[in-house]
Amino acid sequence: MSLKRKILELQKKREKVLQGGGEKAIEKQVAMGKMTARERIVTLLDENSFHEYDLFVEHEARDFDMDKKVLHGDGVIIGTGTIYGAPVCVYAQDFTVAGGSLGLMHARKIGKIMDHAMKMRVPLIGINDSGGARIQEGVNSLAGYGEIFYRNTVASGVIPQLSVILGPCAGGAVYSPALTDFVFVVDKISKMFITGPGVIKTVLGEEISMEELGGAKVHSETTGNAHFYAESEMECFSQIKKLVSFIPWNNTQKAKKMEPKEPHTDKYPISEIVPGNPKEPYDIRDVIRAVSDDSDFFEIQERWAKNVVIGFGRVDGETVGFVGNQPLILAGVLDVDSSDKAARFIRFCNAFNIPLVTFVDLPGYLPGIDQEHAGVIRHGAKVLYAYSEATVPKITFILRKAYGGGYIAMNSRHLNADFVFAWPGAEIAVMGPEGAANIIFRKEIQNADDPDKVRRQKIKEYKQKFANPYVAAAKGYVDSVIEPQETRRLLSHALEVSQNKVDNRPSKKHGIPPF
Repeated sequence: MSLKRKILELQKKREKVLQGGGEKAIEKQVAMGKMTARERIVTLLDENSFHEYDLFVEHEARDFDMDKKVLHGDGVIIGTGTIYGAPVCVYAQDFTVAGGSLGLMHARKIGKIMDHAMKMRVPLIGINDSGGARIQEGVNSLAGYGEIFYRNTVASGVIPQLSVILGPCAGGAVYSPALTDFVFVVDKISKMFITGPGVIKTVLGEEISMEELGGAKVHSETTGNAHFYAESEMECFSQIKKLVSFIPWNNTQKAKKMEPKEPHTDKYPISEIVPGNPKEPYDIRDVIRAVSDDSDFFEIQERWAKNVVIGFGRVDGETVGFVGNQPLILAGVLDVDSSDKAARFIRFCNAFNIPLVTFVDLPGYLPGIDQEHAGVIRHGAKVLYAYSEATVPKITFILRKAYGGGYIAMNSRHLNADFVFAWPGAEIAVMGPEGAANIIFRKEIQNADDPDKVRRQKIKEYKQKFANPYVAAAKGYVDSVIEPQETRRLLSHALEVSQNKVDNRPSKKHGIPPF
């Protein structure tokens, strides 16, 4: 056979495989409002940058008439490409081929691109759209999942791992996204659950739809399993691209520096954002935008545990991770969910050399029987652990309230923060002035002719003596009491000074966080 004929044969084979499950299966995919796996990859990546591997891989199953079935690419596409010129590894499950079910060769293809990402030290993006384990392959399917989970764990903290849920992701399959750094979901398309509605109805007699059980809104608002919610696949891909622009390729590098830009101080005048009344709410995101380049703040888990705000921004062109209490929601308290949310983000930033900037304004941890029984001690300790463990530059600004354990947990000097600044209206104390006065001066208030007048006097006395930043500053717990308009300048200075920070810790295999 001549070379020309061999090339023609290659072209025909390639054209056939590129059709995936065939025209009817593709039409069905489109009818569900979903892109095909290949469309997703080329839409996400830079134009003409995708290079595919293992196009001609086929399954090896022989039982249950599987020997008579041809599954092109075994239901998954793998390869490399670029996003904004930065290299990434990607895989996309192809629902048009056997419902994207995972068999042994399917899993080996995913394992191969994961290994490649680790060798090349580039981010890994997995697009999940699968009916789950391929039952006909039995334990081989389970083995495949296990090998993927192991690789997810080994790669954790080495390369960024992004999971995109663009279809069903059920049973054991959900644990791979759960092990990755960021999970993206799309309304009406994404479905994640351990056991589906059918099993729940059979076992428990409860009826629930797939959307109510594990839809995009459920995981972005209720469970916290998803980090980004989108209305469409195109919006989802835009979110992925923006995230990739903020984070480094791997844990040995820093995120790419961009052209510095001044914040929009006309829209976000920092001196006017925070009310003087400590009980009056405001949006902490406005403070973040007041100090970040171009007032650009890329929020993460915006819909879940809203009493704490996390996300990326830039200062002088450098990526920083922002953590802030949100006075708009529950006065910005820490609770079970917000502690988990903050701690996980802090650990990601630390793993990938991203400085942490913390804005503090909270009355402490949320009290209550529900919180105590939900394990607020264990969950709250995660924040303490994450900040204490972090060795990247850690800079804290105390804006208003910083009471009790919340003050300590939010990157205080006592957890080895590198810089701690406080605004003049900051109140740093064991507890709020009202509660403290009621306890300290209880007898005096009770025995007074006018208890309310004495209570007001004692609250004022407590505020003057303790609920201000100067007592902490006098003891060196606060480096400087600053004017609000000095915040960005001092943040910029702190980041510059600490860019070569070295924080030596005792040698150990690893710590034991309060999981």
